[in-house]
Amino acid sequence: MPRRPDPDLETRILDAAQKLWKKGGERSLTLRAVARAAGTNTPAVYRRFRDRDDILRGLLQRIRLEIAAVLRGAGSVEDGCERYLDYALAHPHEYELFYQHNYELFHSPGALRAGYRPADQPAREVMKQKLEQQLGKARDRHERLLTALWMVVHGAATLLITKSILPEDATQARAVFRASIAALLEQRV
Repeated sequence: MPRRPDPDLETRILDAAQKLWKKGGERSLTLRAVARAAGTNTPAVYRRFRDRDDILRGLLQRIRLEIAAVLRGAGSVEDGCERYLDYALAHPHEYELFYQHNYELFHSPGALRAGYRPADQPAREVMKQKLEQQLGKARDRHERLLTALWMVVHGAATLLITKSILPEDATQARAVFRASIAALLEQRV
């Protein structure tokens, strides 16, 4: 009797890879370790994913969708920025994957030669919609504002995750973060 393909295997592989990444970061993510954690073998992983980078692309897309889901629940742009920062602080390993590997996996010359298109950016689209709802439809101006907001949020996340801003100064840093977001929205860059 021929073997039946396991319809849940791809999800199990990504779940296993995400757990491994969360535990030990980049070093812990080998195809052999992923296969073992997913309860399968390495050839089965290769049948679903071309290589380790392909698994990372799957994880990165999953994280993008998680962040977009978090942002959809925001009542305002300010709230969206707070939620983004909270996500980054609550999931530092996932956020590391999100910001460290995006270029090499989707936009680098090697990735483009291999046929990978730049992936959708659902969180960016959600925030564009929030900006339109809050400030009206002026999409050309919203692009600059959205970039400025992302730079502030990403900077705050990175400084807090790496403890470049000491934990005892985090409350004050969050107040400065909120004031910076408010100033950007008021100026509409």
